[in-house]
Amino acid sequence: MKIFTIIFFSLFCSLSAQRTVDAEFLNLHDADHLFADDYGNIYIYRNKDFSFTKYDSLGTQRGKLMFTLPFKIQSVQNPLNIPAFSENAQEIRFYDQNLNERQKLDFSQKFGFIKMAYAEDQQTIWLLEESTKRLLQYNFREDRLINSFPFNIGFEDITDLIVYENTAYILTKNAVTSYNFQTQKLFEIPLANPLKLRRDNGNILVVQQHKVSVIRNDSLKTLLQADEAQIVDKNSASYFEIRGNKLYLYPINN
Repeated sequence: MKIFTIIFFSLFCSLSAQRTVDAEFLNLHDADHLFADDYGNIYIYRNKDFSFTKYDSLGTQRGKLMFTLPFKIQSVQNPLNIPAFSENAQEIRFYDQNLNERQKLDFSQKFGFIKMAYAEDQQTIWLLEESTKRLLQYNFREDRLINSFPFNIGFEDITDLIVYENTAYILTKNAVTSYNFQTQKLFEIPLANPLKLRRDNGNILVVQQHKVSVIRNDSLKTLLQADEAQIVDKNSASYFEIRGNKLYLYPINN
């Protein structure tokens, strides 16, 4: 597999040409989460200061958020509408392509304690309400609760959620588990260092520290294995890997 290397040292090499830029983001070693959209933009989240920064394919900073509380960035698949959820603040925010806030929803006045939120589209959010052990489907455009399902599972270790085709995929610190809406466990797969779930069209992906996998037939099929990586991610065309102070891009061969 051919590897294109984008070196962050004193310059940033784009995929088509090399160009020297003034790069303030060289300290990739302290990046905790990597995101890549389908337009060549890279996003870095750092736990140490709750910052979220966007760079274009030439290394130019295009936006930066400095949260006062930890936020979980759900996805940048639609860079015009980026959801971010904070369990601490009990709110979800939506950001545009320049990381300007488009909308903010405060759950504290309407629901019990929300452990996790998943924005399915631009009008529907799925919520795990820990205080009542429920899975909620909420239309925030109409401010209307569509469905409420009893969801009697352990909430304390949940780190991510995706709901797709009447199935809830739950990520914890050491496993990914799927449930139907009657809280029947469909499968459970043990994991090491899981970071996030991602829906890629009809596929559910599991991103670990060194690996990107797809759920197939109640098991995981590895798409990218990078044992020396600090973080990995993918968009529709490429896999990304941060290793040392470099970002590596691996084109996906369809």
